[in-house]
Amino acid sequence: MIPFCYLTNTVHQKPYPRWRGKPSGRGENSGRIPAMATLGIDLGTGSVKAAVVSANSLILSRSSKTYAVNSPFVGWAESDPLEWLRAAEEVALQAIQLSPQSPQAVGFSGQMHGVVVTDASLNPLRPAILWADTRSAAEAQRMNEELGSTEMAKLGSAAVAGFAATTLAWLNRHEPEVMARAHHILQPKDWLRAALGGKIGSEPSDASGTLLCDVATGQWANLPVEWSGIEPSLLAEIHPSQEEAGHVTLGGLRIPCVYGGADTACAILGLGLEPGEGFVAVGSGAQVVAVMKEPTLDRSLSTHTFATNGNKGAGWYRIGAVQNAGLALKPTLELLGSSFDEAHEALSEGVSSDDPIFIPYLSGERTPFMDPSLRGSWHEISLGTTRKMILRSALEGVAHAVALAVQAVSDSGGEMPETLPLIGGGSTNALFKQLLADCANRPLANVEAADAAVIGAALLGSGQTSNPSRLSHSSVTFPRDKEVSLLSSRRDKMLHLIAKSR
Repeated sequence: MIPFCYLTNTVHQKPYPRWRGKPSGRGENSGRIPAMATLGIDLGTGSVKAAVVSANSLILSRSSKTYAVNSPFVGWAESDPLEWLRAAEEVALQAIQLSPQSPQAVGFSGQMHGVVVTDASLNPLRPAILWADTRSAAEAQRMNEELGSTEMAKLGSAAVAGFAATTLAWLNRHEPEVMARAHHILQPKDWLRAALGGKIGSEPSDASGTLLCDVATGQWANLPVEWSGIEPSLLAEIHPSQEEAGHVTLGGLRIPCVYGGADTACAILGLGLEPGEGFVAVGSGAQVVAVMKEPTLDRSLSTHTFATNGNKGAGWYRIGAVQNAGLALKPTLELLGSSFDEAHEALSEGVSSDDPIFIPYLSGERTPFMDPSLRGSWHEISLGTTRKMILRSALEGVAHAVALAVQAVSDSGGEMPETLPLIGGGSTNALFKQLLADCANRPLANVEAADAAVIGAALLGSGQTSNPSRLSHSSVTFPRDKEVSLLSSRRDKMLHLIAKSR
């Protein structure tokens, strides 16, 4: 275990329940700790959140802390894992101190795809490379070409920069001295758990997002591991998400923990979603998620297929990943000296057929194009174009990007409900929510889900892989026929312009 001085000389505050037997399948209770309060820790890209959650999924206390994402060169996205550790300890202890109940176990949720390379003592050999890092674009192109679409479909996705396989191939080429010293290759939340004193290991939901794992079987796959240039022994053994993973040490507390899950898989659990259900999340990026019972592969490679939490083969989900939502809107509005409030006000007049067409792909795009070279642009600007029209078109372009992801997930066999739950910052403004419903031609239901991932992590901490709590919709926004027709024709124009630029 990592020899951090503040993890030593710990004491038991009280006897904790012993784990009994091995966890069984999805939703079963054998081998898990009885109903109790648990601590969820959600390691995000720019912040970590901790919450103590009751046996009936109510948050008793919460705390969060931000940390830096560094970009020493264009396209790079890195973080210092030791900052994660310090922040996670701080928020976990704050949440425990604020809670009326003491947590009896800990579960973890975390950002996907990233890589932490460590020595034998779990000391990071370099900063963690995150999912948003694009330095491995050439490796992604080479992986797609050399392995081919059939093999990539088995791995759940087209090769994308920022996924573990392409990142590791880049490291082997550009930092061989680091890889020569490597003893463990871990995903972010798996490193954090081990650094806090838990066992070294992986689990199906995070492993399936590396491009090194067969998503149907939940096993590391020989071909991509060999292609990435790493020794299989560097990868951690894959365990069930809810399985005991030793104990973590937080201050003077030593608490049982489980392996945990990837952030989206934990959100699915926290929301209580079952196969045939899903959601749309709009924030910096956007995700369109459809939960599946079988590992139906997307051979078009326009979406991603990942495993849910639980045992190997417990479940899967299809995800349409949009990079350019708030991530594109924020710099676009700053360029115009504008704000979200002004853009939303412009939207109050409704989209016009005379509005310019905005292509929002400022940083390339995943679903449905899987093309890191795509760039943003405005089209059809005339002497009659006003500031309001330009602002409105920026919001419209992002809404079309989300709608294309909804279509891609549906076309690839991802079964979703007719009324889609909408979560994230994009659900807070009624005008933008209406635009999303019109673009996607789907009713959208407002759902309070800001803490879904950390709740899911806490549920895993108690050994649960299903959640009896159901989503409650506060309101539903329905698409309008006239606007659906107009926006559909404008999206066709947008797609034509994108095709011409590629």
